[in-house]
Amino acid sequence: MPVQQTQMLPAPYIQDVGQDYAKQLTGLTGIALDPGRYAPSVAAQDPLQQQAATLAGQGVGAYQPYVTGAQQAMGYDPAAGGVTAAGYQAALQPYETPYQADVLQATLDQFDVQKAQREQEIRAKATEFGSLGAGRTGVQLGQYQAQSDLDRALLGAGIRQQGFTQAQQAAGQGFQQQRGLAQLLPQLQQGDISQLGRVGAQQQAQTQAVLGAQQEANRMQAFEPYERLGYYGQGIGSLQGTGGQYGFTAQPNPSPLAQALGTASVLGGLFGNYTPAKGAMDAVGSDTRLKTDIELTGQSPAGVNIYSFKYKGDDKTYQGVMAQEVPWASLKGNDGYYLVDYSKVDVKFKRLH
Repeated sequence: MPVQQTQMLPAPYIQDVGQDYAKQLTGLTGIALDPGRYAPSVAAQDPLQQQAATLAGQGVGAYQPYVTGAQQAMGYDPAAGGVTAAGYQAALQPYETPYQADVLQATLDQFDVQKAQREQEIRAKATEFGSLGAGRTGVQLGQYQAQSDLDRALLGAGIRQQGFTQAQQAAGQGFQQQRGLAQLLPQLQQGDISQLGRVGAQQQAQTQAVLGAQQEANRMQAFEPYERLGYYGQGIGSLQGTGGQYGFTAQPNPSPLAQALGTASVLGGLFGNYTPAKGAMDAVGSDTRLKTDIELTGQSPAGVNIYSFKYKGDDKTYQGVMAQEVPWASLKGNDGYYLVDYSKVDVKFKRLH
């Protein structure tokens, strides 16, 4: 038997802009985007950061020569693995005065002169008393010479001890200086590394900001046609809600295929909604005013918002879209609420629980 179908079509001028919109959308989406132009990028290390890293590598162990110098100043012998007498003597040698031998010799020469004068005085006195050559005079001279030799040795030892003490003090000062340099060098290097790294990080941050701004500019340029076309589609949706509709009724003789699949799937309108007497319903009530507990759960590949929601008076939860957000796929029902043709969006309408 014939199937009666009532189809509500938008005004002709709305059909024209709809066709224009579909043509532009097809052409725009047929152009592949270049994600590389607005993909995130990381600024390279600033030259100052690279210099800081190089200096940090060079600074590892840079204090070792000063530690070695401090060990040598305290008489450390690397071959023996500890402080030795020979090592200590070698450590003191650089600090001994080069004039010590001259001072010692001059002092001993002066002592010998004074000794000779004293011996002469003893002989002269013995001659005065007529006892020169007597045994008593010989004993007196022998005792004096023995004491003089002892005094001479003590005088030389004292001079040498004084030189040794002075060299020891100088070596101790050298040890402290070498150790201080070993401690100071890493601190100075750390200061340089910190300053270079801090300034380099600021430079890198500036470069990163420039890259981010360029990335955003490229993204805005790439998506500007889509945003403009989106506003165009919203305008069409507004016109469809206020521009009026007209309808007609047709009674075609259905083919066997139409009888098998249902009149809705064969004779569905391109721009409006239809109300078949029998068959599948492609449009689903998705007006925001019909729903409650609405929650945004994600976006489709095409950028359509996906929601979970309940219909008022129904405890079951569904997944779908908001009709007011997809004007190209929405149509107005006889009751004044919007429906969505889910075949025109890349979101599946389904019951969640």
